[in-house]
Amino acid sequence: MPIKQVITDGEKPVKVWTDALDPRSREQLVNLSKLPFIHRHVAAMPDVHAGIGATIGSVIATDKAIIPAAVGVDIGCGMAAARTTLSAEQLDELVLKKVFDQISRDVPVGRAQHKDERALSEAAKPFAAPLAAMTERHPQLLKAFGRFSNWVNQIGTLGGGNHFIEVCLDESGRVWVMLHSGSRGIGNAIGHYFIELARRDMERWMIQLPDRDLAYLPEGTEHFDDYVAAVAWAQAYARENRAQMMRLVLAALARHLQVFAVTEEAVNCHHNYVEREHHHGANVWVTRKGAIRARAGDLGIIPGSMGARSYIVRGKGNPESFCSCAHGAGRRMSRTAAEKQFTPADLAEQTQGVICRKDKGVLDEIPGAYKDIDAVMANQTDLVEVVHTLKQVVCVKG
Repeated sequence: MPIKQVITDGEKPVKVWTDALDPRSREQLVNLSKLPFIHRHVAAMPDVHAGIGATIGSVIATDKAIIPAAVGVDIGCGMAAARTTLSAEQLDELVLKKVFDQISRDVPVGRAQHKDERALSEAAKPFAAPLAAMTERHPQLLKAFGRFSNWVNQIGTLGGGNHFIEVCLDESGRVWVMLHSGSRGIGNAIGHYFIELARRDMERWMIQLPDRDLAYLPEGTEHFDDYVAAVAWAQAYARENRAQMMRLVLAALARHLQVFAVTEEAVNCHHNYVEREHHHGANVWVTRKGAIRARAGDLGIIPGSMGARSYIVRGKGNPESFCSCAHGAGRRMSRTAAEKQFTPADLAEQTQGVICRKDKGVLDEIPGAYKDIDAVMANQTDLVEVVHTLKQVVCVKG
């Protein structure tokens, strides 16, 4: 499907891949388009919904400036998936429950982290020296880390919120492992620290913004290069975190299933991040806030909710979306609204056939709180093609 609407209320157009745009999201997109360094236009993906400052599901190309709050505080959050040689015939409910329990034991979730004796110290080693250099330049970061400072023990951990680990079956009955996580507490602290620095700079320079959460760091200013280095560190940490979790989850499967291998179809992609890229004749900073890169041939992962289908996709390289696509179903209601509207019985009904938590503690992640993933996919056929369709049989939530 082509672009559904173009908003021209700001300084630059906003190109939107859905008709279902709520008023708050529209306002945020227009605010973005008013910033003086927006390159060409703002792109809004079909899962777009309101965020903090910048809209989730937006792609923002900027010339010589970055908006830290648009990158967000879960820097490098994204997905990983791997196809195995296992098939559906090798699974039954008893085995899947054992797998669920094993993953829950081996991968810390929520605020938990690995104990010292199980910390993945070798995986953490390459990150130590750059982090030391970062905190030497910004000693205040050490205070910002606070209780998040044990970043070594958090490599290979899931976190909370909408992060998850799933065992899925594809359209041919092949078993996949899929997971969603980011840069954990250390990325959160880095994000908050530089967002505050950007806000202070805006006040110091007396720059008026349509939203204070759109405070930006221009190239050549005091904090820009340090932010770029810190973001790159957090994005690499997030990718390694997913890689280590994938290793732990595959090992958990191996304890309860026959010998298997991972095929060449493995994906590890960010959907909250910033990169230097070339678009429409210029080298620009591209912030994907709830969007994945979908250049021609790129493999990506677009998850549904804990009871819906997910998709492995191949990008088509559409220049109008800055070679991007949606990152998931996108929320249609807040966590608080979901907890008020639904009950654990609703959750059990909407996750039939999936071994997962079905209690009040994960009610905010009920499938009914999310948009229809198939409608999202139908609205971006010009951005990606579907390679595999996945349906979960096990879901471990953060």
